[in-house]
Amino acid sequence: MIRTTVLCNVVLCGALLAQNMSPAPNGNASGSANAQTAAASAKPASSPKPVHYQPERFAGRAGQYYRLVWGVDSLSVKWAESGEVIRFTYRVLDPAKAKTLSDKRLEPSLVDEKAHVKLVVPTMDKVGKLRQTTTQEPGKMYWMLFSNKGGYVKRGDRVNVVIGTFHANGLVVD
Repeated sequence: MIRTTVLCNVVLCGALLAQNMSPAPNGNASGSANAQTAAASAKPASSPKPVHYQPERFAGRAGQYYRLVWGVDSLSVKWAESGEVIRFTYRVLDPAKAKTLSDKRLEPSLVDEKAHVKLVVPTMDKVGKLRQTTTQEPGKMYWMLFSNKGGYVKRGDRVNVVIGTFHANGLVVD
């Protein structure tokens, strides 16, 4: 008795499954094709413009901190020249507050705690230090290069830039 009940249930389930998976008869195929055509014509003709999402480099408070205390924003660290140098750039908003970043007497360093390295700004024989130390103007971008001779710092690493009392912590190398 139980066997026949289970067998009947299995056969009925199999029949229902086979019926749902079978293709529709020809009469209904044209109806579904018409439905697909109507749905396609309901879509707007122009495609939406792609959105280029530019995430904030810092959380809201960190960005405000650098703007208010140090007079800079748009801090970025980029892997350049096949990884031989790391480029640190920033935009000056208030030259009086950002004076520390261009002080010639201070030795900037880039610290990667994961790789256990401290990179410095190299000095070229004819050019001098590879950093800008001119009088800063509001709204302009400034840069400095750090030597990454052994390729210790990689893209995606979190680094800290230290220039005197200025500390930019947790910058991601692009």
